[in-house]
Amino acid sequence: MFEKICLEGFQSGLAWITVLRKREAFREVFDGFGIDAVARFGDRDVERLLGDARIIRHRGKIEATINNARVASGMRDAGVDLASYVWSFAPGAPYGRDEGPVTGGNPDTTSSAAVALSSDLRRRGWRFVGPTTVYSFMQSMGLVNDHPTGCHVAAGCEELRAATVERMR
Repeated sequence: MFEKICLEGFQSGLAWITVLRKREAFREVFDGFGIDAVARFGDRDVERLLGDARIIRHRGKIEATINNARVASGMRDAGVDLASYVWSFAPGAPYGRDEGPVTGGNPDTTSSAAVALSSDLRRRGWRFVGPTTVYSFMQSMGLVNDHPTGCHVAAGCEELRAATVERMR
């Protein structure tokens, strides 16, 4: 989950294919997105990453990833499980609204649940987690199913979401 939210931040303003082509390099240079490992990164690591052409070399995004690892580590140390925390913002959860699949037209780029999660992450100190980035993260993790009604993917998304919610209980 931590890897996915970091990659969403790196994708911000770029095509997803750019991130997908660089995903293995990201995993390598960010130590598999291990929260504790990334939280220990310092200035030398930032410079090392800025010099690595295999990844997206954006200082703000690199520093945000390190910062976010530190914040996620602090959350965990305070007893907050990242997966349970994120899923508490899923539509229909106490912080979200009941958001069903889109019935037609263009899909949304954010939602009230994404705004709530984004705001809470930023309040906790996370960076590069605006509402649109968080909405994309929520889509990719199965928290939001915005496939149009009748789309062959929509039913599968709902089944995955229901199974995941059940496992979280």
